[in-house]
Amino acid sequence: MLLKISEKIKQKAIELGFNYCGISAIRPIEKEAAYLKGWLENGYHGEMKYMENYFDKRTQPDLLIENAKSVISVLLNYFPSNIISETDNYKIAKYAYGKDYHHIIKSRLNKIIDLIQLEYPASTSRAFCDSAPVMDKVWAQQSGLGWIGKNTCLITPKMGSFFLIGEIICDIDLSYDTPIKDHCGNCTRCIDACPTQAIQAPYQLDARKCLSYLSIEYKNELTAENKQSQNHWIFGCDICQDVCPWNLRFAKPTQDIDLQPTEALTKMRKQDWQQLSKPDFNKLFKNTALERTGYDRLKRNISGL
Repeated sequence: MLLKISEKIKQKAIELGFNYCGISAIRPIEKEAAYLKGWLENGYHGEMKYMENYFDKRTQPDLLIENAKSVISVLLNYFPSNIISETDNYKIAKYAYGKDYHHIIKSRLNKIIDLIQLEYPASTSRAFCDSAPVMDKVWAQQSGLGWIGKNTCLITPKMGSFFLIGEIICDIDLSYDTPIKDHCGNCTRCIDACPTQAIQAPYQLDARKCLSYLSIEYKNELTAENKQSQNHWIFGCDICQDVCPWNLRFAKPTQDIDLQPTEALTKMRKQDWQQLSKPDFNKLFKNTALERTGYDRLKRNISGL
């Protein structure tokens, strides 16, 4: 019975457009909890004070769902078929090309929950996608979907790391997958390529130096040093993923229509970004990840480049 419902869940995930689905039993994660505690104590989270909240729930999913037993993790490939031209242009992270992934993933996960409810009417399940204190990469790794690389991204051996992650936490027992080993080996390309040395050491990211953090989360004015390292990135950064051998060899373009850039976005060039008005920003980036950073912060990121 456990194997049957688990296979149904995985099949449904693929039907909904997810590329991978794995399942993990909720178990103690002392090593990961200790890492998170040290990361916070070092102040590597910068202004992301929300990371300090609900530490117990981050490390114990059964506090989010009473009697929770399983985490169902899914991966959604967002690697674009056509990378937006960098000629006379600024750069944005590839995950921001299409619609806001939070809505995409949660709506699809809720359809998997509908399937679970049919089989287990008395069960409780919740879908998450950056919407609660869940260590998504940890549970994806525990579910056998990949390993957490030296750049702290989840890497799957078949397609690299250009994936969005979502999960369902539920109170039923399922058939569980086995974690796979780390395959980063001696490679340090992500560390060597980071323009701000945000990857302090293998598996250790100081978000305060990361271009993604500085362009999205950081609310103050950027320093001259920040601007010098920005290299035309105005929303997020893909450098540590772009140089990863697993992506160079195995990344495949997504076929998901929701993650494709609009024609208007692909046509944007520096002058268009510089002259972008707030009404046009609201129209162009409604229901996208770029909407999150806001017009004023995006203009701050562009200013002086």
